[in-house]
Amino acid sequence: MAGETKTMTIAEALREAIREEMRRDPRVFCLGEDIGIPGGFGGAFTVTLGLSDEFGRQRILDTPISEAGIAGMAVGAALAGMRPIADVQYADFLFCAMDQLVNQAAKMRYMSGGKLTVPMVMRAPCGATTRAAQHGQSPESFFIHVPGLKVACPSTAYDAKGLLKTAIRDDNPVLFFEHKLLYGSKGMRAEVGALSPVGEVPIEDYTIPFGQAVVRREGTDVTIVAKLRMVYEALAAAEALAAEGIECEVIDPRTLVPFDTETVVASVAKTEHLVVVDECPRTGGWAGEVAAEIQEKAFGHLDAPIHRVTAPDTPVPFAPVMERFYVPGRDDIARAVQGVLQWR
Repeated sequence: MAGETKTMTIAEALREAIREEMRRDPRVFCLGEDIGIPGGFGGAFTVTLGLSDEFGRQRILDTPISEAGIAGMAVGAALAGMRPIADVQYADFLFCAMDQLVNQAAKMRYMSGGKLTVPMVMRAPCGATTRAAQHGQSPESFFIHVPGLKVACPSTAYDAKGLLKTAIRDDNPVLFFEHKLLYGSKGMRAEVGALSPVGEVPIEDYTIPFGQAVVRREGTDVTIVAKLRMVYEALAAAEALAAEGIECEVIDPRTLVPFDTETVVASVAKTEHLVVVDECPRTGGWAGEVAAEIQEKAFGHLDAPIHRVTAPDTPVPFAPVMERFYVPGRDDIARAVQGVLQWR
């Protein structure tokens, strides 16, 4: 039935995207740790739950605990004409596969003059979730620096399905970051402090083009750009500020590479103020890159300095009270908005 939708969590939407693409294209397969164990939980966050029952363990491929091996296998399979969907249990472990991702996947198309393509997706759960310094990082900023890689960061179930399908069909390598507190997973994989951003997801086939941001909330006073879980913190801050007569426009970029500069510039032309929110540490981060880009493209529209709201330049702490201090929240965002408006 045309236009039919189903209410899904992000984890369920990702699973549906993988299922539909595997049915559509026999070249698509998944590989990773614990993703197809009989009676298991479908990877670290339930995304591949049940897929091995339909597709078998030759297409839902369990691997050893070797992120370099997972990434290397994905690169080789992609070069050979397959379309692998690889995942690591935590985005922190991407650092174990930097040569495969940065020196091989990202550069093969360029180095071959376009004769080779590397159509692979690397899924990576990110974000602080009381797992401390080696299991709670947000490393997206490392990969926006690498020419040849595309970077996606969905914050809703609708976007998760549409963007993942686009990523799988892309002939370039895509890093696909998923915040651990947005999965909406249930049962034994439920996360303490998780949100449950369920949404209506089309049952029919659809994709979302990369490089198209979405305005989550319209406003006239300040533009807030935020990604992943910070979208929800920004929306909460915007609702609180509305009670004070301050109307914030909240933009979700959805993809970091390519980045939709035009939508942000158009918003800043209207509001004349910009706050960028990111869970990554401050120095050398995505928020600073966005600030620099908008300063170059929209300086004449700005009525105040751009403010960044980020995590501090420290490892992710383990103690819950310290993690709450570390991760930016709605109060931090509200203070930043009030700070930029003081220049009026």
